[in-house]
Amino acid sequence: PRLMLLDEMSLGLSPLVVNELYKVLREIRFRGITIMFVEQNVRRTLSESERAYILETGRVVLSGDAAELREAEKVRKAYFGA
Repeated sequence: PRLMLLDEMSLGLSPLVVNELYKVLREIRFRGITIMFVEQNVRRTLSESERAYILETGRVVLSGDAAELREAEKVRKAYFGA
């Protein structure tokens, strides 16, 4: 495939399994396959992604480079308690 869609892929999994899952996803991405996923773990998602969309009540409220969003004040306050 050229595109994989995943929804809540780490829900209910142990941290060790989640780490392995992200490792496999990185390998898939490096093969040139685009991965689009929905995930509740914002910190991990933004550290693993190139691009992100932040939704509130079903609407996109922020989007852009994941590294930039990680540093955005609104994201830090809402998800990281900073």
